[in-house]
Amino acid sequence: MYGWRIARRVGPRQGEIAWVDLTVDDAPAIRDFYGGVVGWTPSPVTMGDYDDFNMHAPGAGPVAGVCHARAGNADLPAQWLIYVVVADLDRSLAECERLGGRVLGETRRAGGGLYAVIADPAGAVCALFQPSSG
Repeated sequence: MYGWRIARRVGPRQGEIAWVDLTVDDAPAIRDFYGGVVGWTPSPVTMGDYDDFNMHAPGAGPVAGVCHARAGNADLPAQWLIYVVVADLDRSLAECERLGGRVLGETRRAGGGLYAVIADPAGAVCALFQPSSG
């Protein structure tokens, strides 16, 4: 699933941004918008009965995703979402809540690991990503 940067090297480091994507109602229109504005080219990522998209920089591999607001993504806000690597997702989620943040939804599988979307105490949203240990 997707072109997660951490999948391209051994040993992702805690605190790094592993991926960034955008979830929107009309993914093809936004895919085309970024193709025209920044020169990204898409490659489809099948999601069953529809495609999301990896977006590639000219002459490079995937740099971001553009996703439909469907299924597990239906509740995500229409904004760029970064995925930050953590060593222990459960511990990080507990610490998020202890420090005044909120966990938004369930833990999910993607990109060779687990992730959950959180909001910090100011309301800014990101995802915490724990790579698989194998």
